[in-house]
Amino acid sequence: MIVEGNAANGFALVRPPGHHAEASRAMGFCLFNNIAIGARYLLKNYNLQRVLIVDWDIHHGNGTQNSFYNRPEVLYFSTHQYPYYPGSGSFEETGAGEGKGFTVNVPLSGGQGDEDYMKIFKEILRPIAEKYKPQFILVSAGYDIYHLDPLGTMNVTSNGFFLMTRFLKGLAEKRCNGRLLLTLEGGYHVEGIAESVKYTLLALTDDDKINNLSKERFADHTGSYSNIDSTISKVKKIHSATWDVFK
Repeated sequence: MIVEGNAANGFALVRPPGHHAEASRAMGFCLFNNIAIGARYLLKNYNLQRVLIVDWDIHHGNGTQNSFYNRPEVLYFSTHQYPYYPGSGSFEETGAGEGKGFTVNVPLSGGQGDEDYMKIFKEILRPIAEKYKPQFILVSAGYDIYHLDPLGTMNVTSNGFFLMTRFLKGLAEKRCNGRLLLTLEGGYHVEGIAESVKYTLLALTDDDKINNLSKERFADHTGSYSNIDSTISKVKKIHSATWDVFK
């Protein structure tokens, strides 16, 4: 529907999640890798050459990364706690062969909040995406980075999800005719996931009344974690060989 222009964007409210599932086996509550299947569907059936996958789940999407590790047709960008389940997603995992540089991992120590994620998106994701020029943006939307999630240690609020979604919506409108699809991944705080998905959906709308919503909703759990600048610098240095925007 999005490719054919019958929907501006979308959110796949699915269970179970998918980004841990490998091509030949289930893993980490995931049976099928929904986002990887979606990307392959776009490449095969709509003849696209460049798909961007953004994964903000607290866990690294090992299955998604492995699905496209050797291919430049999919740029996989992941923010996640490291080391943490499933143990993958280090700085040095950047792709192989023709896919070298098209896997971008931003491993985080835990404790990062809204401002940290937005800084990562602005300083790393935006310049890479503008250079890559994706034809479609897919998002593994994991809500276990919510500040009260029992499995997570991040400090992202519902406002943070609003901000990240608005950022990606703007990026999609600028680079790929607004083609943006989010797919539900993790999230284990019932009230938190409900509220956060709600504000994600609001961020996808074009209602002018919502444009300033984020400014009214800054919570107490934002702040900037002390080592985020060094993390950003390391990612830029590692990927400068592929992405000249960091030179």
